[in-house]
Amino acid sequence: MFQMRANIISAGLFCVTAMLPLNLAKADQVGGASWYAGRVNRSAFTAAHRSLPFGTKVFVENLSNGRSVTVTINDRGPFVKGRIIDLSKAAASRIGMSGVAKVRISTLGR
Repeated sequence: MFQMRANIISAGLFCVTAMLPLNLAKADQVGGASWYAGRVNRSAFTAAHRSLPFGTKVFVENLSNGRSVTVTINDRGPFVKGRIIDLSKAAASRIGMSGVAKVRISTLGR
């Protein structure tokens, strides 16, 4: 009887974890940020991330000065080692970033 209950609980936990989005593991990250002027509206608060779904809102904090901004993911990148996000020119300016900065990012949802 105990073994059957344990199997049922294990199966239930497996099903619940299988339904969670994979991106939850990437919800909080620390790393490099850069800005880009590619195909985006430079005045919009947008960003590129390698795996977060388009439309995801991300809170970005510049760790050197504490300034922050909320951006919307609308592109893929960055593809440079050590960088976790590419910000639009407006978003980079808002957090006082002129080149590359160390940031903490947290997802806020969609």
